[in-house]
Amino acid sequence: MSVCVIGAGLSGLATAHALHVRGVEFVCLEKAPDVGGIWRQPEAGERGPAYQALHLNSARQLTGYTEFPMSDDLPLYPGHADIAAYLRSFADWAGLRSRIEFGVEVLSVRQDADGLWKVGSRDARGDVRERVFEQVVVASGHHSVPALPDPLPAGAGSFGGRILHSMDYGDGREFAGQRVVVVGMGASGVDIAADLSRHAGQTLLSVRRGLHIVPKQLFGIPVDLIAEAPWFTRMSFAEQRRFVEQALLVARGRLSDYGLPEPDHPIFSSAVTISDEILSCIRHGSVTPKPAVASFDGDRVVFADGTSVEADAVVYCTGFHMDFPFLPDECPTGADGTVELYKRVVPADRPGLYFVGLIRPVGSITRLVEAQARWVGDLVAGRTALPPEGEMRAEIDAYLAGVAERYGSSSGHSVQVDVGSYLRELRELQSV
Repeated sequence: MSVCVIGAGLSGLATAHALHVRGVEFVCLEKAPDVGGIWRQPEAGERGPAYQALHLNSARQLTGYTEFPMSDDLPLYPGHADIAAYLRSFADWAGLRSRIEFGVEVLSVRQDADGLWKVGSRDARGDVRERVFEQVVVASGHHSVPALPDPLPAGAGSFGGRILHSMDYGDGREFAGQRVVVVGMGASGVDIAADLSRHAGQTLLSVRRGLHIVPKQLFGIPVDLIAEAPWFTRMSFAEQRRFVEQALLVARGRLSDYGLPEPDHPIFSSAVTISDEILSCIRHGSVTPKPAVASFDGDRVVFADGTSVEADAVVYCTGFHMDFPFLPDECPTGADGTVELYKRVVPADRPGLYFVGLIRPVGSITRLVEAQARWVGDLVAGRTALPPEGEMRAEIDAYLAGVAERYGSSSGHSVQVDVGSYLRELRELQSV
């Protein structure tokens, strides 16, 4: 059985380990010169979604691999350099390096008439080759194609400062003394705004829609550990929501007290933003909240409330497209852009193709990625099997309908999962 794993970051390494322990023959293709994915990029000085201030938002106990825990000597929320070193150590411990081809970029993945997969790639020397595999696992992440407003607000073309995406942001020191507007209140938006506040002359945070901001800890306990605690998991969903909403009122009060818009939806009906810093930065005056950017006027940024500021740079932290340019069209996304995967892993109409890590949980992703990888390993090794295509499509449709009812119909929400219930679901699929 020949398998190609694409990517040697957190998800790719989990997949490689699951295949290795099952005795499955595979090769892992990684375009970077080492393992680690986005966690190795800041030290390497590479363009990517990671930045110098990047730290874990989930506790190390749940972010390390089950069989290879992170050292207790690390802080509870390690930085990117610690995570990159940990992933290198895991690859060595698991004996995976000999199965990884570094500096190899995947250019195309196509299925032939016999059901085999042709994988085209280019190595660091520029040599192009094509190989045939029985199975392909895509574990390369989905943070490579920046999503900017299209079109940008009026006047953007003549703006006197820089307009960039978080993908191009590296270090707040590059903006020392400048006036910077950060657009977006997701994880990267609040992290970058907090980082800039230590270096920039003025930092403003432009927020179009209110999101729930959750501190990394409640009652002194990491929130992802709370989410796995038996006393919490025994609650109904409504009880969990009520508990967290009340805890947030105690911990931080109302977001409108900070000059931020109140969310127009209950918690757990959209992605939450995990941050210990941003509200403190606002209270200390180092970050100023503003409404959505309406337009640009010369060197000024004009906001929806009619106010404006002179700015040297605008950093759009507006996420990424679900884009896999090496895959066939509409795979794994459907015509409307939603991700269509059975159990968030398998495209129903493309046997032998799997995705690991293409999910967005509230909490640590590692346990889920490990469970996905073990299930894929079982499928590849023949220990278990997929149901008929019609049954898989029915599951996909039911899942997307539930997601749309709870979160809305945006393509980004189609990869949202609840940690506890999804983990139980995956474990039930694995062979005994």
